[in-house]
Amino acid sequence: MDDEQERLLPIANVGRIMKQILPPTAKISKEAKQTLQECSTEFISFVTAEASDKCHKENRKTVNGDDICWALSTVGFDNYAEAIVRYLYKYREAESLRAYQNKGNSTQEENHEDDENRRGQHGKQTDELPIPLEFRVMEKGDNSHQARSS
Repeated sequence: MDDEQERLLPIANVGRIMKQILPPTAKISKEAKQTLQECSTEFISFVTAEASDKCHKENRKTVNGDDICWALSTVGFDNYAEAIVRYLYKYREAESLRAYQNKGNSTQEENHEDDENRRGQHGKQTDELPIPLEFRVMEKGDNSHQARSS
């Protein structure tokens, strides 16, 4: 595999994402998948570079979700940034809830032993599925999410 292919997103994943939005009978050419693969990789690199520059200026080494949201907004993708901020908020809420529930179920010693027993080869949890989060695509100007309470 050459250097160009190594830096691109996996084409199978790109094709899978493309199929999700199209009718089941639609066909996608290899050229279309490759084009979207290149464009999406470039977009991710562009946004990540903006976020990384911000971190560098702030003498930080780790890019976080807030940095990505800031970068999206900075490069003119405000609508996407707003959606991702909402998603990030829900994700953090879910993680806090999970941590609180884990802490309340047993003592810290028991939690520590359980965590060590559940960790796989790379230190990741092996017996738990991630908490499903809802992510909706909204039309521009649709403020219906603001009327609902979380």
